[in-house]
Amino acid sequence: MPTLHWIGKEKVINHHLEVPYKILEHQYSFNSATDNEPKETTGLLKAGSSGAIIHGDNLEALKALLPEYEGRIKCIYIDPPYNTGNEGWVYNDNVNDPKIRKWLGDVVGKENDDLTRHDKWLCMMYPRLKLLHKLLADDGAIFISIDEFEHDYLHLITDEIFGRNNRIQTFIWKKTYGGGAKSKHAVNLHEYVLFYAKDISKIETLELPPDDSILKYYKFKDEKFEERGPYRLQPLATNSMDERPNLRYPIIYNGEEIWPDKQWQWSKDRAYKSLENNELSIEKNEKSGKWTINYKQYLKNEEGEARGRKIYSIIEDYYTQHGTNELTSIFGEKTFNFPKPTNLIRTFIELATTQDSIILDSFAGSGTTAHAVLNLNKQDGGNRQFILVEMEDYAESITAERVRRVMKGYGEGKKATEGTGGRFDYYTLGQPLFLEPEVLNEAVPLEKIREYVWYSETRMSYEPQPAKSEENEHFLGLHNETAYYFYYFKDRLTTLDDRFLRTLRTNAGQYIIYADNCLLDKKLMQKHQIVFKKIPRDITQF
Repeated sequence: MPTLHWIGKEKVINHHLEVPYKILEHQYSFNSATDNEPKETTGLLKAGSSGAIIHGDNLEALKALLPEYEGRIKCIYIDPPYNTGNEGWVYNDNVNDPKIRKWLGDVVGKENDDLTRHDKWLCMMYPRLKLLHKLLADDGAIFISIDEFEHDYLHLITDEIFGRNNRIQTFIWKKTYGGGAKSKHAVNLHEYVLFYAKDISKIETLELPPDDSILKYYKFKDEKFEERGPYRLQPLATNSMDERPNLRYPIIYNGEEIWPDKQWQWSKDRAYKSLENNELSIEKNEKSGKWTINYKQYLKNEEGEARGRKIYSIIEDYYTQHGTNELTSIFGEKTFNFPKPTNLIRTFIELATTQDSIILDSFAGSGTTAHAVLNLNKQDGGNRQFILVEMEDYAESITAERVRRVMKGYGEGKKATEGTGGRFDYYTLGQPLFLEPEVLNEAVPLEKIREYVWYSETRMSYEPQPAKSEENEHFLGLHNETAYYFYYFKDRLTTLDDRFLRTLRTNAGQYIIYADNCLLDKKLMQKHQIVFKKIPRDITQF
């Protein structure tokens, strides 16, 4: 498969492994019903929460999400900087942003001076896409908005990271319905949205719920209406020229044999069964004497699920102007340039999620993704949750404030929009876990260190153990017949010895025990399948 090379690639291709792991610090909870919530500290997405907003660099924030959410995100939507060089945007759409320039200088070094704008953009995007790939569920999907400036480059690096065979579609989004008077050569009316699966073999048929363009055809009712809804009539005969002798047979009705001009769409058994179940409509033209057979296509299948509709590769009817007007109606003034329309992102979420999915947007901007999730949940009664990450200072004043207003409702009089309800939690990036490669930061809460160690060993989410006792105080958990212990105190050294072994009550095939020192005999350790790991030297930095 062709790959893309650029200045600095060798420095960033594995940079996601070097990003410092920082804890997420809970700042506050917002509940649309009460305004104030007691501060909670366990788990990013609280029970009953609609989502979370993280203020901080998205590269570090994505790394911080790994222990709890690797492989759990069902849908990712991102709208990264397009790298147009347009310095007028609120979200600086040029990777010469001071924060990005500092990161490029630290990571790429002197080569940073020689980087073109495209090289800088690719250096910024690549490690972020690597972490997003890790967070995505095996049956998950990612949507990435982009325009023509970086479209070709983005396709090549997403092919490399997600796999060319996992590319589902490149949508063409018609973003505006007019304009272009100042265009010199051609009027640009579209952008792109790249659509990839984590593993396309695990993606089932993708369909959207039926809308008015489909529902208008389902206008007939019969005795199955309560279970299967209305139906439309579709021809049972087909004009196909395929040689299918098994599809040519008579249907007996009122003592007459009805033959197709060419052949039927269905097998004989299926057609006869449908006739018995009153699922065929048969009429005779009195003038020509010719019979017509239609089958009843019900809106719902036998399980009561509504017939879906396919999404087209060209997306219309959702325009940038809609996104701007929507945001202006929320804030009462223009606060953000070119926000995506909520219905565009809602369409992607509706296509790729179930009602209890987690949706991530690591370039959150004005918070449109959260707005889309909340609207969709209100529409279909779902419990989807969002995670937003925004690095800019407006994370609180625009991103979080928009979510607050959407939950509580906004506008006045005839323009008032009812709130969706809900609650979210707001976080910032806190202390790094390691001050130096082998120096633990003792300012980090012990439970966060335990969570990190468990994840580094198992790649599983950490669930705190029950109330601690002498027997389980240092027990992390059991995974694949291996018991994990983290024997650690911040104010004194720990030693793995016979006395500590006598406190173990877990039956396991192997024991991995972290401590500061070990005095156990090697033969004893081999006999009982004990692996000693020294703190902090042997704590894996992922």
